[in-house]
Amino acid sequence: MKRLRSLRLRLIAFAAAVVVAALIVTGISLSALFSGHLERRIGQELDTHLNQLVGGLRIDANGVSLFREPVNPRFAAVFGGLYWQVNDLTSRTVLRSRSLWDTYLEIPGDVLSPGEIHVRDVEGPQGASLLTHETMIVLGAPDGDHRLRIAVAIDRQDITALAAGFSRDLAPVLGLLGLVLMLGFMVQIGEGLKPVDRVVAGVNAIRTGREKRLERDGAPREIAPLVDEVNSLLDAQDDAIRRARDRAANLAHGLKTPLTALESDIARLRDRGEMEIADEISDVALRMRRHTDRELARARLRHGRTTARVPLASTVAAILRTLKRTPEGEALDLECEIDQSITVPIDVDDLNELIGNLAENAVRHAGSRVRVSAEMDANEVVIRIGDDGPGFSTAPKSDLGSPRKREDESGHGAGLGLAIAGDILESVNGRLELDQSGLGGLEARITVPIQTRFTGHRDHLVRHFIPAKKAPP
Repeated sequence: MKRLRSLRLRLIAFAAAVVVAALIVTGISLSALFSGHLERRIGQELDTHLNQLVGGLRIDANGVSLFREPVNPRFAAVFGGLYWQVNDLTSRTVLRSRSLWDTYLEIPGDVLSPGEIHVRDVEGPQGASLLTHETMIVLGAPDGDHRLRIAVAIDRQDITALAAGFSRDLAPVLGLLGLVLMLGFMVQIGEGLKPVDRVVAGVNAIRTGREKRLERDGAPREIAPLVDEVNSLLDAQDDAIRRARDRAANLAHGLKTPLTALESDIARLRDRGEMEIADEISDVALRMRRHTDRELARARLRHGRTTARVPLASTVAAILRTLKRTPEGEALDLECEIDQSITVPIDVDDLNELIGNLAENAVRHAGSRVRVSAEMDANEVVIRIGDDGPGFSTAPKSDLGSPRKREDESGHGAGLGLAIAGDILESVNGRLELDQSGLGGLEARITVPIQTRFTGHRDHLVRHFIPAKKAPP
């Protein structure tokens, strides 16, 4: 059997085992106590019957007789379960209750002192086990003293039946008690695990960027060391990430100056007419610059998700206005169809990098139009960047893990824009998919999870349309 992995279920299982064991012990103990109390109470009744018998005995010329019998009617019922018997040890005669009918109580022949009461079990009618109380008295008579041994007995089956009835009545009470105890234990376990739940919620808040550290105030003494260790681990992780980010940024910035100088050398080669060598060096420099840009973007990525929500429509509109001023974008119609209420939980610089890279790719390959749209539901924001370019060279539908090639993609920096976008989306648990656009070209579909439900109205759609610049007459 596999061990329970849930601490709550473990505690509930242990509590259930303790409750069951406690109820079993309690039931057995109460039944035993009740049986002992019942036997003592019945013993008192038997002693009362003994006293009644002793008070009603007399000796005359005819021997021992009883002028007043015990009043319990069971003594008169044949084998009624309640019996008495008087043995005259002097005259060897016996008096007995009608309930014994034609049987006798087998009384042991041990010695009893007058007035002493013995309690023992003897065999009775029909093999029944009888609880017997007996005593010895001495009565004076004309022919001398008579030693009389008096016994009163009750069938133990009566005691057993009463004890069994008590146990049956006790069972539902113990069951109800067990239910109450289990409910109490579950409440106690729930209250006891609340600090653990708060730690889990705090870690989740840190992971999603809503908080930076766990709150130590109010944490129980047993949980406080765990909170301190987690916060110390986060401090160490932040230091390591900061150092790694700084090293990456320093490396990337260190490469930018040589690349700028290399661009000047490329320009001089072109001026001298060495176009082939210049193109080869330019291609290498472009790849190096794109790799540098990617490392700079990685170095700038925030650790975890930001708590800020950035308006999407204004950000995209600003990016499209910038692209409109580029040589590739000035001849295109750039459209932004995004609800003003839509926001995304991404750092504004990261969002500019994400949309900028994908929109730049769309502008580079579009024929006449690029359209950016977005929609939002309770769980995620979906951003679509489509163009009317050549699209895929193979079957459409792809994800970031295996980007397709466009028909007109020459290979300059191929895939680096997607890679930078992938790095940003990975930091916010998002995803990027490539599919056929409704405009006929490629569509980059960005999905970003959110945590707050969208409550805005969609009747305020912002549609930015930047028409293509008309050719001069």
